Amino acid sequence: MPPLPGNTSEGVKEFAVTKRIMLAAAMVLLSLPTLVGAGPMKDLYIAPTGRDTWPGTRAKPLATLEAARDMLRQMRAAGQETKGGVTVWMRAGRYERTKPFALAKEDSGSAEAPILYRAMAGERVCLSGGKLVTNFTPVTDRSIVNRLDESARGKVVQADLRVLGISHFGEVKSGGLELFFQDQPMTLARWPNEGFTHIADVVGGSPVDVRGTVGDAIGRFIYEGDRPRRWVGEKDPWVHGYWFWDWADERQRIESIDPERHMVAVALPYHVYGYRKGQWFYGFNLLSELDSPGEWYLDRETGMLYFWPPGPIAEGRPTVSVAPTLVTMNDSSNVTIGGLTLEAARGTGIAISGGTADQVVGCTIRNVGGYAVRIEGGSKNGVVGCDIYQVGDGGLILEGGDRVTLTPAGHYADNNHIHHYSRWTRMYQPAVTLSGVGNRATHNLIHHAPHEAIAFSGNDHLIEFNEIHDVCTEANDAGAIYAGRDWTWRGTVIQHNYLHDINGLGGNGCMGVYLDDMLCGTEISGNIFRRVTMAAFIGGGRDNTIANNIFVDCKPAVHVDARAMNWASYHVNTTMKERLEAMPYQQAPWRNHYPNLPRILDDEPALPKGNVVARNICVGGEWEDIEDAARPLVKFEANLVGQDPRFMDAAHMDFRLRPDSPALKLGFQPIALEEIGLYRDQRRASWPAR
Repeated sequence: MPPLPGNTSEGVKEFAVTKRIMLAAAMVLLSLPTLVGAGPMKDLYIAPTGRDTWPGTRAKPLATLEAARDMLRQMRAAGQETKGGVTVWMRAGRYERTKPFALAKEDSGSAEAPILYRAMAGERVCLSGGKLVTNFTPVTDRSIVNRLDESARGKVVQADLRVLGISHFGEVKSGGLELFFQDQPMTLARWPNEGFTHIADVVGGSPVDVRGTVGDAIGRFIYEGDRPRRWVGEKDPWVHGYWFWDWADERQRIESIDPERHMVAVALPYHVYGYRKGQWFYGFNLLSELDSPGEWYLDRETGMLYFWPPGPIAEGRPTVSVAPTLVTMNDSSNVTIGGLTLEAARGTGIAISGGTADQVVGCTIRNVGGYAVRIEGGSKNGVVGCDIYQVGDGGLILEGGDRVTLTPAGHYADNNHIHHYSRWTRMYQPAVTLSGVGNRATHNLIHHAPHEAIAFSGNDHLIEFNEIHDVCTEANDAGAIYAGRDWTWRGTVIQHNYLHDINGLGGNGCMGVYLDDMLCGTEISGNIFRRVTMAAFIGGGRDNTIANNIFVDCKPAVHVDARAMNWASYHVNTTMKERLEAMPYQQAPWRNHYPNLPRILDDEPALPKGNVVARNICVGGEWEDIEDAARPLVKFEANLVGQDPRFMDAAHMDFRLRPDSPALKLGFQPIALEEIGLYRDQRRASWPAR
């Protein structure tokens, strides 16, 4: 993981290169002890050409991670000194895995003697959960050729995966085998090839009416056009759709197709919200729709893989995912995984459970079917400087801390570039999820995703110095930063972030920071919102602060409603009260930490009291959208709206204020714009970010 040259990402940092380089130099110096330990370290080596019977020296390396781990265990058992820690150097090459590399409590290091598993400097090391497919041949079975689109005949090849020893294929719905080519995920054969078609009508016969939005509870609907006629006779056809709401998708198996009525019936269980005319879907897992380069289909009965390669097979390294996970760390501590490329697992890339001070540093995690890294329990575990993309679910889960005692976990996600995620599970799979108490997401660059960037639940999290753009592209009632429906989720600070170009599906609008369904006690301060619809959104909650933010071309900048007084009132004495009473909210430390919470049930809990909107700047767009019932309860003070704030150079996203800015006279505090987003650091997987 050597330092790499380059520049910062696009946006508000353009004017601050010099200051950023000085900051980065200091950060590199501070990071070195974390990477290399506090004293002389012992070295072990592994290489694809090594042997596990060798001593693990550079000249005679081991072959597997397990051999290195077991050698460390033997060293400890023999009482051998590992002062300063141990580094296991991985030489260049591809390490195929069919099961996770498992670390346990006995594999821990210490703060003074950490254990590092890392790539050699300047060498590309790939930990792959996939298997190369080397036995492709032309398709000759006429029954298969006849099902293919005419454009695909002669171009689709086949490979028998059972010959390669692969017989467990997983589920079509999720967690199953995937195909990658030229390090890109290929497309399970579908129609339309991109985008969606629409439901022309619903014909289930069991009407649903949600506050005037009508549909049907039974999964029978009429499709547009005649294309699904060719799906009749498919072995295992599926549809993926946004069946009732545009934030609630689901993959469902097709039970039957009536081509004369243009009707699809899906198998039980039906979608929980039902089905609605005008909603959108596509068909997939369809051999008859394998009609463009990059599409594939797996016959799970025969184990035959069909594929239209977008380039020469020999050059594309076709790989199918096999291993469920690549690395597991259960109750280990002071262990770092560094500088690796991890790919082609069916589920999570790295799973950390318990332990303390474990790190994933400078890795590239891509093409996995689940999350990149899951951290659950333990304390002070983190993901730093990683590039994460093309993951099936979200990026990082940081869960930990004790909510009863409000003890923080201190997990962290810092300086990561996370993009093009949620390619399989489209909704509610954020780039970063914070849950529990006292975790943080800082300096991350997050972009291009169908739904959320950061979601949080619990208490006292920090979301700071992140740049977020082009998310929530497949939903409207959604937020780039999101939490909701719990009076006790308090103390989170969302500050000094840059959110831009976030406008929802088809540009129809979504939220920047979305405090949904009576969320309380959250601070939104010192952020920049540019071209974000409903930038700072309070959905009926209380004791929230929107202060010292810059809003540019947002419509509106600020929204506050009183939903618990009307359409969402049913939550007050059900979900909200149940979650409140599950916490010792009237006892220490809660009563001291959140002084407004102990008396909430005696203080008209449905009313959005205690919200403050102060010292914000709004330029262009619209200033506010406040529900009439909420307006008297919101405190507005010293906001600069409709005046020239005197930015340094707004045309080039330099939103620093000139000394004569009228906002400064109102008490606006300058935002550290140069610190937002990724920073150059030895621990970054790549630089510059592209």
